[in-house]
Amino acid sequence: MSRPVALVTGGGQGIGAATCTRLASDGYDVLLTYNTSSKPAEMVVHQIRQDGGDALAVKVDCANEGEVGLLGIHPWMARKIEVLVLNHGAYNRVAADKLTIETLRETMAVNFEGSVAVWKAIQPHLSDDARMVVVGSQLGTRGSPHGADYSASKAALAVWARSLAQQVGPEGKRVNVLAPGYVDTAILAGDSQQKRAQRENEVPLKRVGTPEDMASTISFLVSEDSAYITGSIIHVNGGLYLP
Repeated sequence: MSRPVALVTGGGQGIGAATCTRLASDGYDVLLTYNTSSKPAEMVVHQIRQDGGDALAVKVDCANEGEVGLLGIHPWMARKIEVLVLNHGAYNRVAADKLTIETLRETMAVNFEGSVAVWKAIQPHLSDDARMVVVGSQLGTRGSPHGADYSASKAALAVWARSLAQQVGPEGKRVNVLAPGYVDTAILAGDSQQKRAQRENEVPLKRVGTPEDMASTISFLVSEDSAYITGSIIHVNGGLYLP
């Protein structure tokens, strides 16, 4: 009997990579996308295969309609997609008063429009009881003085996902949003030791989250243990932000 298939965008590093390996350990074969570098994505594929699963990495710029269209006709689509995790994204540290319309459009094209495009391409290939997780951000609710474009894109994603949940719920499909707080990924890689300590001190649990913390929550949200959860925004931030 073949394993179910999960598609994870931005699966080559950070939360995406941890999600791929977690879903593989949960029994899924994983199709993952990357955009800028193939090496990290291929390392994820190698790890999954070494552990007895199957995975494939494909290059897709989610802001490129043509590339997303090719994803929609990929041979793996013949197997039906049971889990879709929209994790890709771009983040520019730009002060709100310095933000240009061009940068705003670029961010929205990747983070929001790219997610909608992937959904539209994959939708015909989803299983009847497909589960979808959109990786948003706490900043999509609370905003950010140095990431207004990012915050806006994540807010749009969250509202779109909740709207989608209402639409596809009667079909048996579920859609939820993961909203991470501080997570030890490339976004925080430039932190000084002082900045890192400041972040940890802000969090009631006194640590920055790990990609595995996020992957565990995604695993829950696509499992039968969350069968009655849809249209929700799940904040996973160690108590940093309590909406």
